[in-house]
Amino acid sequence: MEFGSALLAILIIVALEAVLSVDNAMVLAVMVRPLPEHLRSRALLYGIIGAYVLRGLALLFATVIIQIWWIQLLGGVYLVYLAVNHLFRRKPEEAEEEKFRMQQAAAASFWRVVAMINLVDLAFAVDSVLVVIAFSREFWVIFTGVAIGILLIRLAAGIMVTIIERYPRLETVAYAVVGWAGIKLTLEGWAHGSEVWLHRPELALHLPQAFFLSVTLAILVLGTLWAFRRSGP
Repeated sequence: MEFGSALLAILIIVALEAVLSVDNAMVLAVMVRPLPEHLRSRALLYGIIGAYVLRGLALLFATVIIQIWWIQLLGGVYLVYLAVNHLFRRKPEEAEEEKFRMQQAAAASFWRVVAMINLVDLAFAVDSVLVVIAFSREFWVIFTGVAIGILLIRLAAGIMVTIIERYPRLETVAYAVVGWAGIKLTLEGWAHGSEVWLHRPELALHLPQAFFLSVTLAILVLGTLWAFRRSGP
């Protein structure tokens, strides 16, 4: 592949990763936020390392990884659980006390948080791998684009944590995106399972990517306006 063509493919893949993973950054932000501040960047760093390894394996064994339908299903159910748990877990006056307890518990289970970050990332990887391989068959080109995209997502997640700390109501918006992403992953996992495991493709339920991104954008825009109007720095 010529250098110019390879560079163009890399730029396209980076852009695709950014668009397809806008919800991934929100997910990472809410997953690391319960950690004490000094552990958040370390969790994201280990998440980057794990993401590079998992994405590389996913690209190498793309035809195999898409058959493991329960990865998406499990990741999706976990994200829906996080969102529901956030919405019904506490009263506002108990927020600070619960946050302190969560940070203590999260610090004690740091590696569990890192493991869940990588599990969820692998669930997101299934769809993105299927998309990016359509733009190039050169492994180094695909992996370079995906690697840059992953780095940008992690940076966005770190920034998102800081913004949520400044505007606390944004946390509810973030969890709404997390729950919506969980529904998408759950449906995609079920769709793959119905085709691969049950051999009943008519039972598959698909969420069109354009509709998913439109709803995600609506949640982000309307939720952010609500959070900034009701919150103060």
